[in-house]
This record gives sequence, structure tokens and C-alpha cells, in this order.
Amino acid sequence: MQYLQANKDITLTLEPGEQLNWWVDSSYAVHPDMRSHSGIIMSLGKGAAYSTSCKQKLNTKSSTEAELVAIDDAMGQIMWTCNFLKGQGMSITTATNIYQDNKSTILLAENGKGSSSRRTKHLDVRYFYVTDKIKKGDVRVSYCPTHEMIGDFFTKPLQGTQFVHMRSKILNLPSDASITAHRSVLGKSKV
Repeated sequence: MQYLQANKDITLTLEPGEQLNWWVDSSYAVHPDMRSHSGIIMSLGKGAAYSTSCKQKLNTKSSTEAELVAIDDAMGQIMWTCNFLKGQGMSITTATNIYQDNKSTILLAENGKGSSSRRTKHLDVRYFYVTDKIKKGDVRVSYCPTHEMIGDFFTKPLQGTQFVHMRSKILNLPSDASITAHRSVLGKSKV
């Protein structure tokens, strides 16, 4: 409550852009029943226009699988958003970007079941829906370094500078103002 009270003037500001971008991340086996957690953020320019954080509905055997389940969790909203924007007259000429910080997940999503090892063959076919969308050119899964993965904000307990950095990206805040506000809440001296 102290944080919310001290930061009530920090608001979300959206700036329109041309490209639809999604950041999808998961935390592997973090719940008591060993289920993973998905974090999904969408922007159309600057600032997060959509975000969600949810417990995954099934158990996975690795972080690669948990990341693939997170992408599948996001696909319904991604396709609905694309169709909605097209219905509003927006021309979406390039594939929607889905940023992911797990290179094994990117390979699995791009190549589908054909690339599966013995460790991933048990995944249900529905998780390769994303492979079809990649092959059709509707979406593109791109690598995002872990320290830039905005989805971490909804899956992991971030602290200090990393928290402020992610919050600035999500809310479209100038970085210096965010750090100053954050440090004043913690009772530290100004920057």
C-alpha cells in the first residue's frame, strides 16, 4: 500500500505505432502443484495495451515446454487482436512479433512436431498451432534477451533497477523519473 500511495501519479501512457508486439514468458513449476505461470504483454507502439498473468492449466516437464504453453495461452488473444484491428481498418502488413527468451522454445515453435525430441513428444498437438501460424506468416517468434523480456514483470519477483526498468517500458515512462520515484519510495537519496 505504501508503494501505491507513493506512486499514484505514475500513469500508463500509450503512444500508437505500426507494429503489433507481444512478449510471452513463463516461470517453470512455481506453483505448489508444480504448474508453471504465464505472463503476456501486448503493445501497439509504446506502453502495454494488454497484459495478463495466469497459472498454466497443465504440468510441463521443462522450461522449454512451459514457454511453449505460454505462447499457446497467448495465441487466442493474439489472433483475436489481429482480427479486431483488421476489422477496424488497420492494415497489418507484417507478421505479429512474439518475443521469447528461450531459444529452444523458438526452435520448437518454428519447426513443430518434426523437431521434437523424446522429451517433448508428449505435448498435445494443440501446442503446435503456433507452428501453423508461423508458416502462414501471421506471427513471428523472435528472440528477446532475458534482461529485456517484459513478460518477466508478470512471472517473476523483480527487484530494484530491473523492476523500475520493466515498469518504465510497460507504462511508457521516462527512465530517469521512474528511478527517482522508486528510490524515494525506498527512502534512498535522490539520483
